[in-house]
Amino acid sequence: MPLRGDIEKIVEAGSYAPTGMNRQSPIIIAVTDKALRDRLSVMNAAVMGREGDPFYGAPVVLVVLADKNCPTHVYDGCTVMENMMLAAHVLGLGSCWIHRAKEVFDSDEGKEILRSLGINGDYEGIGNCIIGYPADAEPAAKPRKENYCYYV
Repeated sequence: MPLRGDIEKIVEAGSYAPTGMNRQSPIIIAVTDKALRDRLSVMNAAVMGREGDPFYGAPVVLVVLADKNCPTHVYDGCTVMENMMLAAHVLGLGSCWIHRAKEVFDSDEGKEILRSLGINGDYEGIGNCIIGYPADAEPAAKPRKENYCYYV
């Protein structure tokens, strides 16, 4: 399990992500409790119609949700996810963006989890940022596609 201080640094990086008009619509749920982590994994797999662990055994899941009442909530949540993934990389940790947070937290069970955590509001799940120590060396980056950028 990554050190608590590293998790806090990653979350802090997410909290400084740019958001539309600095509304700071996202929230982050730092899940280190194994029972809740495993429950979210089962729920995520069910959305895919599969079994197994879509979190690849990572011990930490940083769930990003954003306030649906903010017109930029999806974009805001995406910047939080990227900031956290960059911070994890700097700290030598592996991370991966796992989708289906929207479906998980739109469900009755997902809404109950939020209520049980004392989280109230109209939130949409944006993504799950899994954090852990990589099992293998970092793979080489794939070549970039042609015409990725047009200079004018």
